[in-house]
Amino acid sequence: MANFTEEQLTQLKAALHKRYLDLQQVIRDELAHTQDISDSELAEYLNNIPDEIDTALVDRQINEMRELEISMKYLSELEFGDCIDCGNEIGFERLLAQPSAQRCIQCQNKYEKDYPKESTPSL
Repeated sequence: MANFTEEQLTQLKAALHKRYLDLQQVIRDELAHTQDISDSELAEYLNNIPDEIDTALVDRQINEMRELEISMKYLSELEFGDCIDCGNEIGFERLLAQPSAQRCIQCQNKYEKDYPKESTPSL
């Protein structure tokens, strides 16, 4: 595990937990309006689900929550803070900014170059 002080570990745990709760709220907010649909609007709504719910946003949020869960597990198992590719320390500042980070900056840059995200076509 990376060499963090107890205070840094406490800060990182808090950052992980806060981000997790923030993501839960974003998902709840995105899905909340679906609860307020009347029966007469239901058929129309079901035909327009992709228009009504930003499924890509919810999917990204859920994936980040999974990454945060992994990070919380690593933290409890003393494997937190080490890059999954090279084994070097990720760095406290990076983890504070991106609590779910699993790679150091160098390995993350290489990963993004080797595995670019698929772009979605736009109009």
